[in-house]
This record gives sequence, C-alpha cells and structure tokens, in this order.
Amino acid sequence: MEVLKIATAGSVDDGKSTLIGRLLYDTQSLTTDKLEAIEKSSKQKGYDYLDFSLATDGLVAEREQGITIDVAHIYFSTAKKSYIIADTPGHVEYTRNMVTGASTSQVSIILIDARKGVIEQTYRHFFINNLLRVKEVIVAVNKMDLVDYSEEVYNKIKADFEALNAKSTFKEQNVSYIPLSALTGDNVVESLGEMPWYEGQTILEHLEALEPADVYEKGQARFPVQTVIRPKTEEYHDFRGYAGKLYGNNIKVGDAVTVLPSLTESIVSNIHFFDKQFDEASVGSSITIELENDINVTRGDMIVKSSELPKVEKDINTTVCWMDSKKLVPGAKYFVQHNTKRVLAKIDSVKNVIATDFSGVKEASQLAINEIGEVNIKLSKAIYFDAYNDNKSNGAFILIDAATNTTAGVGFIR
Repeated sequence: MEVLKIATAGSVDDGKSTLIGRLLYDTQSLTTDKLEAIEKSSKQKGYDYLDFSLATDGLVAEREQGITIDVAHIYFSTAKKSYIIADTPGHVEYTRNMVTGASTSQVSIILIDARKGVIEQTYRHFFINNLLRVKEVIVAVNKMDLVDYSEEVYNKIKADFEALNAKSTFKEQNVSYIPLSALTGDNVVESLGEMPWYEGQTILEHLEALEPADVYEKGQARFPVQTVIRPKTEEYHDFRGYAGKLYGNNIKVGDAVTVLPSLTESIVSNIHFFDKQFDEASVGSSITIELENDINVTRGDMIVKSSELPKVEKDINTTVCWMDSKKLVPGAKYFVQHNTKRVLAKIDSVKNVIATDFSGVKEASQLAINEIGEVNIKLSKAIYFDAYNDNKSNGAFILIDAATNTTAGVGFIR
C-alpha cells in the first residue's frame, strides 16, 4: 500500500490538531478508548462538541495551553493509502520543529484562520515548504463556519496567498486551496453542503487522488548502502546483496553503475524486494541490489548510474537551519551526517541570515537557535553529493555536536 507523508503548519489556534483529529474520526481511525477519552474531556470542559485536538496534543502542556509544542506523528489508513501526519507547531520559537516535520514530508497542509487571513507566520510556513521543496501544498482555509461560509472571505485569502506564492522560487510546486471547517467536518472527508459555491475536492479526496509522480521530485538515481546482506545459508551460500532506499529515480537490471567513493564499476544483476524479484525498482523503494561481480561495497558507500555521477568535494556551500541553543560560529567543529556517511567538519564562515518572510537576507557572522542562514563548511573527507534543488535526498545533511551527540542543525547543499 502506498504511504503518503504529510506535514501540517499553521499559527496558534488555526486548528491543526482539530483538523487531524477530525480526519481520524471521520475515517474511523480513532480507537474506542481514545474516542471515549475525547468525549469525557469535552464534557468536563463544558463543550457542546467533541474537542478533536485531544487526539493529537499528547503533552500535558499542550493540552493545558491548547497549543502544539512537539512534533507528533499520527498514523491512519484508508482503503487506498496509508498516511503519516506530522503535526508540527506553528510558533516562531519552534521553527526547528517545523523543519523537522516537513523535512520528510511529501505534502504540506498550511492552515489559515478564515477570520485572520494571511499573517506573518503564514509567510514563514510557506517559506519553509519552499526551502524544503515540498512539491504539493494544500492551503486549508479553516473556520469557515465562523465567517458564515463566505465566498468573499475565501477569495480574499486565496488572492493574498497567490501574491505570496508569486515570490516562490520553486515553480514546480503545486498549491491547492480548500475552504473547510475542521470543527464541523465540512470539506474534511466529505462536503456538508454549506459552501455550494466551492466545487473542488475535500481534503481527503485531494490526498487520495495524489499519485507518486505528483509528490516525488525526479532527479538522478542515488542508492546509499545501509547494509551488506550475506545470509551464508545453504540456499544462499554465495549471496551478496546491498540493501538501502532508492532516491531520485528508478534503477533497473542491466544498468551500468558506479560505487562511490571507490569508483568501481559494475552492472545491476538482480533487484530484490523482500521475497520477490523485479526488473526495475521505482524511486522511494527499499530494496536489495545484486551486482554482477563481487566488489568491495560497505555501509556508507553509494551506488549510482555510471552516466550520472554526483559532485565529490570537501568544501560545501549550504543553507543551515540552526537547532541548538549554542550558537553556530566560524571555527566550530561538528560531524556532518550525509546519508549513511559521517565525516568531521569545520564551520568556515556564516555569511548571512535569511528572512523567512521572503524579504531577503542580512549579513551575519553567527546563527542563533531557529535561524536559517548561508554557511560554508569544510569537510575532513570528500562527500559525494548533489545540490538539494536537484536531488533532495543527496543534498541534505545534519550537523551533530561531537561533544553531546545532539543534532545541532540541518543543512541543504546549494
């Protein structure tokens, strides 16, 4: 079954958690005990409706304040797809959490309160989706019930967001607009008929209709080796396979490939997916590849098509989202984790801080927590990479503090 990863973004009280709770409720994905807990809590608070935000706000502080702080991952399925939703916080002080949630998502739902319209935080949410090149964005104009389901209000918000979208540098991005009420459920899973002027799809209908080609960017095939499989059983005595996840593009039996960093060449002889064999593997597949000749391949190596070699350099120009309370300064040393490869790195320079409202950059010599900026990094060993705009999986990395082993930042190679 196809798995679709979704990130939500919105300002305080825009209704992200309520929307997700409504999706779970209307698709009958809530367990009986969870539903009973929601009903009980809603009655205790004196609500005459079910407070679906309780389905996702798991921290005590979240429930008490009615806000989202941590990134919560919620799972549900329909007959057609399985979904993983990252419910991310919208506050400016949780920018790093938003980047974390959106970094692995293929679709983003940006919520806008119909009463407030496009606000400053909407700019930041859209900027992060641009930075991370999320291909499919749904602008959910929520709380339409509080503006009497006004088509005029919806059209004004749509026009304002279109003006923001005009500033985007990611022209392949598809932006869709859906007016809804997460509280009543209108246009979440089905239409309740309160907005006859809207003839488009509901949120779930839109998600169900998305095809892999809509959400995956096509690039050059990249296969980072996660492990070497040697069963050494009677049946598979001489078997040597290389397991990992395929990014960028498809790969098929007979393709001439090169193993990096050794530059050893071979040909794909077999492709395994669990207990089945295929002639071709599609992008996003977790597979095991066999090569025609036994060559030295280890975890951290990368298999690519011989006609599509990536860049191999020790100096990289990057965009970094800083996540640590300790500021990022030139001269500091970190580990760069790029795919399955980890190398020691030194911060060469911090050039600027990028404004998340599309207003440009300002010169800077350091990055504070939740800031995004351009950073030059020197590596102790060369890595094989693509620009993030050309290949998301092979152009992203994380910075790890060598002393504490914490993830200090996430970066995108320019």
